[in-house]
Amino acid sequence: MWPDLLRALALVLVIEGLLPFLAPERWREMMQRASTADARSLRLFGGGLIAVGVVLLQFLH
Repeated sequence: MWPDLLRALALVLVIEGLLPFLAPERWREMMQRASTADARSLRLFGGGLIAVGVVLLQFLH
């Protein structure tokens, strides 16, 4: 189980690093907009991402 979890974490890091590597200015703008968003919007967005991830994991399993 631990090797799979570490692989998943490594893949997340690769995916998270793509945007700042490929388009640093757009990434900076996105981070600035996210920093001004209210907590409720960020929670809803995060919850939506979690839900999509869980559904994808179910389809892949």
